Amino acid sequence: MPTKRVEPEIVFRNGRPAAVILDIAQYEELLERAEDTCDLARLRAMRAKALRYRKLGDFLRGSRRRT
Repeated sequence: MPTKRVEPEIVFRNGRPAAVILDIAQYEELLERAEDTCDLARLRAMRAKALRYRKLGDFLRGSRRRT
């Protein structure tokens, strides 16, 4: 059974880095962190906007028209 890679392997083409080979767990963690970063950016943008409120009756009347 092959041993688990601990360090990423860098693949070179023409003397320049071209690709990286990662353990699948490291890759999934990397994807999760990237997604979290995007989520935080969206949350900051949402918080920067002023909040708008509607009365419950207005909301309910508006949602009935759309159905």
